[in-house]
Amino acid sequence: MGVPILEISDVYKNFKEVKAVDGISFSVNSGEFIALLGPNGAGKTTTVEMIEGIQKPSEGSIRIMGLNWDHHEKKLHNLISLSLQETRFIDKLRTWETVQLFASFYGLNRARVDEVIEIVGLTEKRKSFVENLSGGQRQKLALAIALLHDAPLMLLDEPTTGLDPTARREIWDILMNLKKKKNTSLILTTHYMEEAEYLCDRIIIMDKGKILAQGTLDELLSANNSKEIIEFSTKDAIPDQLFCGQDVYKLIRDENTNRTKLIVKSIVEQLPVFLQKVKESNVTLLDLECRKLTLDDLFISLTGKHLAD
Repeated sequence: MGVPILEISDVYKNFKEVKAVDGISFSVNSGEFIALLGPNGAGKTTTVEMIEGIQKPSEGSIRIMGLNWDHHEKKLHNLISLSLQETRFIDKLRTWETVQLFASFYGLNRARVDEVIEIVGLTEKRKSFVENLSGGQRQKLALAIALLHDAPLMLLDEPTTGLDPTARREIWDILMNLKKKKNTSLILTTHYMEEAEYLCDRIIIMDKGKILAQGTLDELLSANNSKEIIEFSTKDAIPDQLFCGQDVYKLIRDENTNRTKLIVKSIVEQLPVFLQKVKESNVTLLDLECRKLTLDDLFISLTGKHLAD
């Protein structure tokens, strides 16, 4: 893929008694898109804030193109760009005026302002006041500002949260076009599993400050390719004896919905045993699904939580 743009080595971050980040290491190569996934409290935000220089590691090192925040702060500000989940702009400025304001911080000319407005698809809204932009258009505006100085490393914090499917897809298209140029590396935090799968080359799953798994989608699923899913719901509460004597890697139960996932080695071998247990327990099945493990299943099996939790 290329040389590392970002290198994180054995990084810890402690807040009094809390280990927000607990010894993580990973790198991001030139032109590579990385998804950082984890439930709330996993340590994603703290990790991103350390990359941005907002927080300092308690231990370990973070280097961007070989530079660290302790000795190269001014240079590093020009090497990264970011777009937050929610960015507040001045409502009474027009779209082009807002981009021009940020462009002036970098000494960029009007041509670059026009260029990024076109890249994010806001040409028709260039004279609109910010207060009249939709949620999706505001996110495009934030993305335009992040693209202004063509930084080699971009950090996007949940850029499509709260957007409708059409607006979300438009943001994806912008990022995919950026990816094709191969001159920008991206770290993306998201609560949408399909967003990580669609946009990113590698996925890092975090929980409780640790990295539980990392790799390409194929690598993550291949490492667990011997596992399959029997998923079902029942009319009544599920008795414990339903699972006695079954060869199950992991059992994930939702007491509120009476829905259960069994992660098994072989559906062919385990399904007859499961159905016999259902019959013996007088359990009424409402639905039953058998399938291969997905990234969402893997995430839940590693963290015990859904991504949006």
